[in-house]
Amino acid sequence: MGAQALSTAADLIKAPLIYKGKVRELYDLGEHFLIVVTDRISAFDYVLDPAVPEKGNVLNRLSAFWFEQTAQLGPNHVVHTDVDRLGDIVTEPERLRNRIMVTRKAERIDIECVVRGYITGGGWRQYQQTGEINGIALPPGMRKNERFPQPIFTPAAKNDVGHDEDIPFSRMEELVGAELAAELRERSLALYEYAHGYCAERGIILADCKFEFGLIDGQVILIDEIFTPDSSRFWAEGNYAFDIEIDSMDKEPVRTYLLGSVWDKNSKPDPLPDTVVEATTKRYLDIYRRLTGTELK
Repeated sequence: MGAQALSTAADLIKAPLIYKGKVRELYDLGEHFLIVVTDRISAFDYVLDPAVPEKGNVLNRLSAFWFEQTAQLGPNHVVHTDVDRLGDIVTEPERLRNRIMVTRKAERIDIECVVRGYITGGGWRQYQQTGEINGIALPPGMRKNERFPQPIFTPAAKNDVGHDEDIPFSRMEELVGAELAAELRERSLALYEYAHGYCAERGIILADCKFEFGLIDGQVILIDEIFTPDSSRFWAEGNYAFDIEIDSMDKEPVRTYLLGSVWDKNSKPDPLPDTVVEATTKRYLDIYRRLTGTELK
């Protein structure tokens, strides 16, 4: 690919680093936050080596694209994505071009808002065991990957350590209050419906997705990332079928490689082969092109 991957931005930014996630880094600019999206990639709870060139560019630019597309559905946290406006806060702006997002500071609501349009993944596993997903009773005899008559809202309580916890909507009401829970559900379902229709026009199925929201002066604000390959499950329309594991349009080459390797799953895997890294970069560039209609430059 020829592009240089970005594993961290800590040596490029003269501002306090206040959070480092698997992919994103959060810096404090005083009035605002600065989010930097790196090329780090994770799978099965491990951050892998090497980083995947262009991945951070795709994730950040897709989020910016979708935040703009969905602004009519409700406010979000974006202030701007122009690295040149950061001045001397950034020591090498070209390395961070298209990777940054300056945002308003919101108080995060500790609920992951998940919308499922199709019964797959963790939802399918719940259904097989209980006939329900997050306490929602479903008809017997549903088939893997079948589309729901209406999308369902299946929240999870966020945990900074370990996995998020799937919870019924009634538990979400207890945690955040009935009024806020209802607003988050309504916002999430509206966002999914909009994006599902947009994707369908481009030969892509949006199977499920997740959102995070925060509060600014009592107002609900959409934060973090939206409709990226890291936060959503995209399927090519031509691959859709029941009863199979559909190849997702994301880091599937990494998962496939690891599952087919001799990795013991109890320690960090060995570095990924160049062919897997290159295939993954191509996946991210392809979903960006198909969703936006433009090439990543």
